[in-house]
Amino acid sequence: MPKPLLELRNVHAEAEGSQILRGVDLVVNEGEVHALMGPNGAGKSTLASVVMGHPGYRVTSGEILLRGEDISSWSADTRARAGIFLAFQYPEEIPGVPVIQFLRQALSARKGIDLSVLELRLSIMEWMKRLGMGAAFEPAGVKPSWTVTVSIFRVQINKESGALDAPR
Repeated sequence: MPKPLLELRNVHAEAEGSQILRGVDLVVNEGEVHALMGPNGAGKSTLASVVMGHPGYRVTSGEILLRGEDISSWSADTRARAGIFLAFQYPEEIPGVPVIQFLRQALSARKGIDLSVLELRLSIMEWMKRLGMGAAFEPAGVKPSWTVTVSIFRVQINKESGALDAPR
């Protein structure tokens, strides 16, 4: 039986000395999609931040496993290179940074190579076709209505694991 893609075993975490997660267990197998639902303040975003390795949180016990390897001590950057990332439903636009450049940098870092804009555009076109997106996507900039699509596209292009989080 293959190892789960992501597994949390009795994860406890704290922020600023306060315990915020108490014994969380979760198993996500390859190809599965999980939705965490609950009221504001239930810990959904906190859990996603802990899994991502946000420096404001500290795992005090338990394990976070990626394909069977404990990543609890890994930095957020190392986790991102391994295929874990957090994409927000309504990401902030960064003035002066075109979406195409943002996606190119993210995918280049993920693959460990320097993708050309042409390679990225071909990859985008392939994924747009898979996702049933029309040709109206504007690589030079993104309309507000496309912010969710860009986040979902980042999850798809990553091909491994990611989390889509609601705004705070």
